[in-house]
Amino acid sequence: MKTVFLIRHAKSSWDDLSITDFDRPLNDRGKRDAPVMAERLLSKEITIDTFISSPAKRAKKTAEIFAEKYGLKKGEILFFPTLYHASDATYYELIANAPLKSQSLAIFSHNPGITDFANQLTTNKIDNMPTCAVFAVKVDIKDWSEFKNATKDFYFFDFPKSKKDD
Repeated sequence: MKTVFLIRHAKSSWDDLSITDFDRPLNDRGKRDAPVMAERLLSKEITIDTFISSPAKRAKKTAEIFAEKYGLKKGEILFFPTLYHASDATYYELIANAPLKSQSLAIFSHNPGITDFANQLTTNKIDNMPTCAVFAVKVDIKDWSEFKNATKDFYFFDFPKSKKDD
């Protein structure tokens, strides 16, 4: 059994409109939400073997925050420029070529592509992946190259505002 976690980047800042979309950083809420969501996964004893991210600043920083919570180094995250404005085909290709030894992948990317791709995977449709949302599926395969045509089982969908903070 393998697991894919699709994670939309945390909330980005629009304070400086001269910054390109690719270079937009996280805002304060994004910097708070990312570690909270990583902790939620850890509290469920969820392991993630491989972190894959868009190199856009907000996605990269979100992936780095999750990786740090998981005890990984920044250099262990795989960055793929194609995840910026990714199509379904891009996600399928990246997953098909994921390290065979990995049992779970966390893919950090952007809307609208990440919501569109999540909706391709199971009958559990979502209107929108809010910032820092996690959409997870499990699939009974031995090799990631089997992912596209395999039956995916919805695992969970979570996002920062889905639970009240204590």
